Amino acid sequence: MKRQLRSAGLAILFGVAANAAAAQEKVKIGVIVTLSGPAAVLGQQARDGFALAVKDLGGKMAGRDVEVTVVDDELKPDGAVTKVKGLLERDKVDFVVGPIFSNILQAIHKPVVDTRTFLISPNAGPSSYAGKSCSPFFYVTSYQNDQVHEILGKVAQDRGYKRVYIMVPNYQAGKDSVAGFKLDYKGEIVEESYIPLGTLDFQVELSKIASLKPDAVFTFMPGGMGVGLVKQFKQAGLADQIPVLSAFTVDESTLPAQQDAAVGMFGGANWAPNLDNPQNKKFVASYEAAYNSVPATYAFQGYDTAMLIDSAVRAVKGDLSNKEAVAAALKKADFTSLRGGFKFNTNGYPIQDFYLTKVAKRPDGKFQTEIVQKVFENYGDSYAKDCTP
Repeated sequence: MKRQLRSAGLAILFGVAANAAAAQEKVKIGVIVTLSGPAAVLGQQARDGFALAVKDLGGKMAGRDVEVTVVDDELKPDGAVTKVKGLLERDKVDFVVGPIFSNILQAIHKPVVDTRTFLISPNAGPSSYAGKSCSPFFYVTSYQNDQVHEILGKVAQDRGYKRVYIMVPNYQAGKDSVAGFKLDYKGEIVEESYIPLGTLDFQVELSKIASLKPDAVFTFMPGGMGVGLVKQFKQAGLADQIPVLSAFTVDESTLPAQQDAAVGMFGGANWAPNLDNPQNKKFVASYEAAYNSVPATYAFQGYDTAMLIDSAVRAVKGDLSNKEAVAAALKKADFTSLRGGFKFNTNGYPIQDFYLTKVAKRPDGKFQTEIVQKVFENYGDSYAKDCTP
């Protein structure tokens, strides 16, 4: 009996020692986003939003210091794999946060989740991991790619646009955007133009649009592509003739370069800077003070990602050794999202509200997207039914 008591006492002591060691070790997080080239501003916003959240947390999660290592994927899938392996093998991170683009996510997903490391995307949400290929080690704080574009398809359908011209980049997220738009839009697609990723000259496509005279244009052109398209669309005299419904083409990451050329253009989003709740007002003011720019969805999703990780670390009292417990804590999403209502579906993608937004010029001369109407409420993606968690 004494031996059993002594063994139990040793177990308790070892447990205390393990918890103390866990409290002293840092929570290591690797952030991999695009920080160079025309799309750099997207990655910068996600990085800065994440950093602001860590600052608001006092640099700690469940009493453990947070160590963040940031790497640039350079929008190169092969290079991203090498860099993410460095985060896993050299830096031994507990969480990988990123990336911005779906083609990079498709490159790094397997190398990360195969090591039973948690991968949390603050932006890319391709359909490929939302259904049968879902994983308890993969979570998305943004959306399933189709959903944002489905907003514009429903708006086009509801507004009676009979003929629409589609123009998107020729990669997974571009294809997802078209699939999303077509879910609710039942009118005529006069043409689908798939543009090489990174294209900055749209004169050929603009000539086609001028000739075909569609009722609206649907486009998804992130980063520098969006800047080029919007300026050229305005210069071609099309902005006053044809409504533009877009996702990520006109947002706070591109508006500083697009400015007046983008005013009045519509977008689809899960958030906007003028979303009226206390936590969002505080975030927008803090972000603008810290970075002298208006936050985009990339920044808010980066912020929410850090708060999600913090909620999980707190739930397991800083002990990240039990992967199943961490996964369960992440799935609960026990934090206050900047967007308000937020929870995870069975596939690790969000259930949330979606809005139609419109570009406006603020009294201070800065540009931002503003909510026009709520299009979907508590909306989950259609692929979750195929996920067996």
